[in-house]
Amino acid sequence: MDPQTVQRRRWYVLGVLTFSLLVVVLDNTILNVALKTIADPDKGLGATQSELAWSINSYTLVFAGLLFTFGVLGDRLGRKRVLLGGMAVFGVASLASAYAQSPEQLIWARALMGLGGAAIMPQTLSIITNVFEPHERARAIGIWTGAVGLAVAIGPVTGGLLLQHFWWGSVFLINVPVVVVGLVAMVFLVPDSRNTAPGGLDPLGVLLSVVGLVALSYGIIQGGERGSWLEAGVLGPLLGGAAVLAAFAWHEARSEHPAFDVRLFRDPRMSAAVAAIALCFFAAAGVFFFANFYMQSVRGLSPLQAGAMVLPFAAAQLMFSPRSAAIVRRFGAKAVSATGLLLVSAALLGYQLIGADTPLWVLGVIFFVQGTGMANVMPPATESIMSALPREKAGSGSAVNNTARQVAVALGVAVLGSVVASVYRDGIREELAALPAGVRGMAGESIEGAHAVAARLGEAGRGLVEPANAAFLDGMHAAAAAAAVIAFVGAMVALRWMPGRAAAEPPPAPAVRPEAPSREVAEV
Repeated sequence: MDPQTVQRRRWYVLGVLTFSLLVVVLDNTILNVALKTIADPDKGLGATQSELAWSINSYTLVFAGLLFTFGVLGDRLGRKRVLLGGMAVFGVASLASAYAQSPEQLIWARALMGLGGAAIMPQTLSIITNVFEPHERARAIGIWTGAVGLAVAIGPVTGGLLLQHFWWGSVFLINVPVVVVGLVAMVFLVPDSRNTAPGGLDPLGVLLSVVGLVALSYGIIQGGERGSWLEAGVLGPLLGGAAVLAAFAWHEARSEHPAFDVRLFRDPRMSAAVAAIALCFFAAAGVFFFANFYMQSVRGLSPLQAGAMVLPFAAAQLMFSPRSAAIVRRFGAKAVSATGLLLVSAALLGYQLIGADTPLWVLGVIFFVQGTGMANVMPPATESIMSALPREKAGSGSAVNNTARQVAVALGVAVLGSVVASVYRDGIREELAALPAGVRGMAGESIEGAHAVAARLGEAGRGLVEPANAAFLDGMHAAAAAAAVIAFVGAMVALRWMPGRAAAEPPPAPAVRPEAPSREVAEV
């Protein structure tokens, strides 16, 4: 595909990549809605709490552990080839998940989905970086990040609609036609690109990145599940993963052909932007996740109603993400990112207003403010990361961006989940002591467990519901307050180290025609 054709088709290419990205992000949010049904022995697979957790964690471990590797492979082998392969694997794994006959089969199929997703995610952003020239790239990235936010919001609605009319496997089966359409469109529209001078291989660096990220992610997951961060089974993987990643950084700084040049982190466009993204998602993801339990368990909303409540977040993403590039040109990446993080912090503080009987429109406003803030953090921070790298290293930069976000999400859910769980258990300690010994553990584990115990005990358990709701709300308030502080720290990082207006402004559009060829070779 010649460069002139690539330039003419660039917005179609963006549409195809955005459409394909939706299926990866959408899948995780849909699954959260389906967990109750999968746990049902009649309507689902009868999965235990641990098996449900691993149906999520198997995906997270593989996805987070291989993101960087597939970013490097895309740069070397060709981004379109890796993207097509990832889409095919994701489609096959979705089919296997839909027709899994046991929780174990579902867990392994979900791990395979994580493999496909890890191949897809970094290629979409790196192809965008190579297709769009600098003067249009920020707008394209804004649309890309808006698609991520949209998928997060519409996932629960889609899942609720599917579960109302079909069996639980439909939440995975819906991926298959999307993958097929995406594959066909990619073959004809998306150009391939690669690093034309990749240099030598760095197998040790790639291996260290995989081992370090998997170990770190596993430790984070275990810490969240156990509610304790000082156990050997948690500290071991955490410290081991951190040590391996430190060895990875040491090796990359001294390698003649590094998989990723860690010295690029000396550039504040890279380091400050990665920190801003990580702190933003750490703060927002955990509270956003627990809001689902508030809506469904405390307020009694159906999955579809709870999904509809998140639509203001999607509306904010659609409204502000594509416009963030213009705002950055006027005010600079530093001001826009810091303001976005302050909005996220304000939204998280707004959770203090949420009670058992608070009008739901208040929560809708909080979601809208949170969506607005994140829509003004992700595009400028992502563009800052990608602009710090040469185009031939776009896959590595995209992988760093997505890895930081994925690890931050896992860490945010785990750490803030521990805060909620700790406050919740302390709040209903007296009520737990009055329960039969066989159900105390279940009631003390989560708000849903308490409601299930109350329903099982009938009249004797009715007095458990209100204290459990109150204890959960106290935990959510504490976690939201901590998250607000983290988001505020992110805003201070952006103000201190992200580039200002002059540094953030892209170079003027080239004087040649729009069909001017890209600096990197595009090929069929």
